[in-house]
Amino acid sequence: MVAGDAVTGDAVERVPLTVIAREWGRIGVLGFGGPPAHILLLRRLCVERRGWIAASEFEDGIAATNLLPGPASTQLAILTAWRLRGTAGALVGGAAFILPGLALILLLSGLFLAGDPPRWALGAAAGAGGAVAAVAVQAAATLVPASLARSGPGPARVRWTAHLLLGAAAAILTGPWLVLVLLATGAAEIAFRRRGHRRGPRRERERGRTGAEETSPTGDAALGRPDADPPRAPGTPRRSPRPAPPLLVPGLAATGGPGALALAWVALKVGALSYGGGFVIIPLMQQDAVGRYHWMTDGQFLNAVALGQLTPGPVVQTVSVVGYAAAGVPGGLLAAAVAFAPSFLFVLFGAAHFDRLRADTAVQDFLTGAGPAVIGAIAGSALPLALALGRPWQYAVLALAALWLLVLRRGVVPCLLGAAGLGVLAAVTGVALP
Repeated sequence: MVAGDAVTGDAVERVPLTVIAREWGRIGVLGFGGPPAHILLLRRLCVERRGWIAASEFEDGIAATNLLPGPASTQLAILTAWRLRGTAGALVGGAAFILPGLALILLLSGLFLAGDPPRWALGAAAGAGGAVAAVAVQAAATLVPASLARSGPGPARVRWTAHLLLGAAAAILTGPWLVLVLLATGAAEIAFRRRGHRRGPRRERERGRTGAEETSPTGDAALGRPDADPPRAPGTPRRSPRPAPPLLVPGLAATGGPGALALAWVALKVGALSYGGGFVIIPLMQQDAVGRYHWMTDGQFLNAVALGQLTPGPVVQTVSVVGYAAAGVPGGLLAAAVAFAPSFLFVLFGAAHFDRLRADTAVQDFLTGAGPAVIGAIAGSALPLALALGRPWQYAVLALAALWLLVLRRGVVPCLLGAAGLGVLAAVTGVALP
């Protein structure tokens, strides 16, 4: 019996919840470096060291979770735990993965957002914040190759460029309305591709290629596995779960005011509509947290983004800093709970149908259009982040960070730690702080 078979049968009963809590909690503590580090640690645990999950099924899990909005590495942690012990495993494993980073980021929020923080802390925050715009550009650049390959040649490449530019412009100009641009680019790509299929050459139809085959799942292509496995769950519903919760609660945004409902709405947008990786949460949050509700200053928001990169666990933890700024520890916990809830729901209600989701042509086309818009939004967010810097020395830190990340192609965490160190040096030598 192979590992992939074992996890669907006897192994489900053999893996205690205490083991899942311990192992996933260890990853939550050690998971510095974002999604690549999380995926590596999960693979080493589940595939290489314990043999709980077959390598092919683990890769399928990566492809499936990358099709969903929200933090993909968190969803992969929840999915792998679900493979071992069902709903109970998903809840225990997901919580164990999230809570260490959440506890640390709330503790650091209390230090960096205090009414009278120590001077060295202000310097560290200002230094790390100076590097954030470069981190945003680097995050966008890493997503470009796979997205370009997904789009295809010819007119599709022109549309890719248009979606990218629209996303960048939306991040700079529209603030919280960025979500509508992401949805619109995805819907437009569906329309373009369906029209192209109807007008396709007759020789393609004679070859028996269906529309679904012509737009085969690109999650596998990005992994170097162009041939998707056939669906394993016959009789599944016609549609896989979609990010419906935001559409069900539009009234929350209209309530206004920096209350619990407004905070929950901001967190829900982050958790349910952040396609393309954690960094897209920056343009989703910045206008709400700084401009609309005034929970934070520009400098404090930069600190929040830096903390989200420096602490273990998913970058989406940044939303808990916003919640802390709005309403203290209860606000941070509320924001985290709302932001991560969609990830649990997507896995719990959709895991059995992920193969069908990956094979759904409309889903693939939507993500092909929304993907470059997300990349543009992440890159576009660098401009307001850079303009938010308050002192000339922070721009020097930004230049050094850009050199480190974009030219030398080195890691994000060392970059932010180095920038924070420069900020501490500036503080102790008497340089004015923002």
